[in-house]
Parts: sequence; structure tokens; C-alpha cells
Amino acid sequence: MDRDMVLALFDRQMRQDARPDNTGAQIERADGVVRQVGSGDDWNGVLWSDLDEAGADAAIAAQVRRFTAAGRDFEWKLYAHDRPADLPARLLAAGFAPEPEETVMVAAVTDVATTVELPDGIHLLPITDAASAELMAEVHRSAFGEDRPEIMAGFLARFAEAPETTAAVVAMAGDVPVSAARMEIYPGTDFAGLWSGGTVPEWRGRGLYRALVAFRARLAAERGCRYLQVDASDQSRPILLRLGFVPLTTTTPYVYRPR
Repeated sequence: MDRDMVLALFDRQMRQDARPDNTGAQIERADGVVRQVGSGDDWNGVLWSDLDEAGADAAIAAQVRRFTAAGRDFEWKLYAHDRPADLPARLLAAGFAPEPEETVMVAAVTDVATTVELPDGIHLLPITDAASAELMAEVHRSAFGEDRPEIMAGFLARFAEAPETTAAVVAMAGDVPVSAARMEIYPGTDFAGLWSGGTVPEWRGRGLYRALVAFRARLAAERGCRYLQVDASDQSRPILLRLGFVPLTTTTPYVYRPR
């Protein structure tokens, strides 16, 4: 893979030319940034910035004013190659709090196995309604130690509006959910995003994460996507490397919560 080429494609399609991720949100381009502004259940934040040292602080302050006026917490999704080089320190000084760094990893869809191999006693259940979405939420609470109802609400809204652009699945051991993941397809781009892949602790190490990557890779291939993209944690990065993904850069969410 030509990493520089794919990173430039990612920056242009997924950040500079971003589209809103649902009908209730809007993309705004102002002050040298691209941002999404939506409801309290939507993702709100800065997707792209093209700043210099002279104007960076003013641009940061403008984002704080915009989102604070809308009554929103928001995220500045910072990438390692963003400029100026001291942008992380400027965000900290402006009151943002960093969350754990993740690795942006990409694989060509044709390079990822699409055969789903499940342990004995496991079957897959597509997420299509609130009841099955609650199974996914149950997995996330156990796997990640947090409750993110906005993710479930956002998925269900997008599934209702444009089901061809999203999919989610939960792995079931009988009637117990043990692993789950979702996928977002971005119309007009070459990318499908793999999100929220997690397995409950007692079922880790049995190939479920790998199986759900294969399941989503098959769907992405059927829907004409060229690349799979993951913001990978330290836990998932080694698995993804073995599956053919390559690291492009790192990303750190800087979160601003109005006082």
C-alpha cells in the first residue's frame, strides 16, 4: 500500500470533504476548520483543520464559541500530522482534555479475509431494531466499561434513514451477547469505517473480533468499498496488523466540555 497516497485520500474524502453523518447534523466550513454540528445525540466536533501558528489560537476560540453557543460538548479530532506542530498544547491551554490516542489503520478490502469462522456455539445476529441494539450496548458496557446510548441512537437513526450505509452485528452464545461491532459506509468516498468492535472479557482470545472484521469486510466488498478504516486501540492494533491492516497515522480526541 502507498501509505502517503492513502493518507492523502483519507484526509480529503473523510475530513476536508466530509458529509454529515445523519440528516439531523450539518457540516460547516469556517475559520480554517471543517466541523460537524448536530443535536445532543449526534457527534459534534472538528474533523479537519488547516491552521498556522499566527491564526491557530483564534480559530480554536472560534470553535469554542460556536459549540458553546449551541450548548454542545464537542471533540477536536486531532491527527498526528495536523499543523501547527504545537496544536496539542494550544488545545490544552484552551481547556480541552485529551482522550487515549488511537492508531488510524487501513486495509484494502481485497486484502482482508471475508470468511467468517466462529467458535462452536456462536451465531451472529444482525442489529436491526432497539431490542437488538440493546444487546450491542450490553456488550459495550462489559467490553469497554462505559455506556454510550448516543452510539446506539445514532446507529438506529442512520439505519432507518439509509440502511445501505450502515450495519451492525452481535455474536451470541445462545441468548447471551458476547461480541459486537458496527460498520459505517460513507457515500462518495472509497472508505468504510469499522467501529465499536468489542468482546466481553471471558470470550476474548477465541477469534470473535477477527470474525466480525471478516463479516464487515464481506459487506463492504458487496457494497463497493475500496478501503476499510479503523481507529484502533492498543488492544485491537496487533490483531488488525495480522489481518492485513497498516497504520497511517495516529489520532487523539481532544474534548471540550463547557464549564
